[in-house]
Amino acid sequence: MTNEAAVWQRLAALLPPDDAQAVVDCWDIGEQEGGLELLVSALLRHQVPIDETTRAEIAVVCEAWGMWPLPLAPRLSQCPGSGTASVLQLIENPVSAPLPASTVGLGDQLVLVPWIGCTACGRTLARVHVLEPWGMALNPEHYVIVDTGQGAAGRLFAQGDGWDALTALRTSCDKPERAQP
Repeated sequence: MTNEAAVWQRLAALLPPDDAQAVVDCWDIGEQEGGLELLVSALLRHQVPIDETTRAEIAVVCEAWGMWPLPLAPRLSQCPGSGTASVLQLIENPVSAPLPASTVGLGDQLVLVPWIGCTACGRTLARVHVLEPWGMALNPEHYVIVDTGQGAAGRLFAQGDGWDALTALRTSCDKPERAQP
């Protein structure tokens, strides 16, 4: 289980002290949505470079508080990258069409939105949405790790289990370090 308060503190620490304190204060008083707005705005305003793993973690926090993909995905995508290698990569593209969930063995009324990829193993964490007659439901019903090499769905996670799904993606390809010759 992820300690979201600790993640919140770590993300706030990316900012200059005054902005960091404002983000932490939002957490402390239960104004997470406002704190996320402040976090992403300050990252942009100060042009703070973030790696792709941090970007993916921010996306998961935003999802948990109903701020993903709107209103924060477009702004988070404008934050400068750090240029360092990251195991995780935020891959959701708001203009791309969702994929039929039946391609990975899930129901016909569901669609997949690829969300976060693991650059080490190629697996993808996708958001699973209900396809309504008027379009895709805004909030995901599930999360699923998709093994792109096999075109099959792996473990399915319930709505609201974004952190558990991200943790599973991170650990799904962990291998012991090989001894160097």
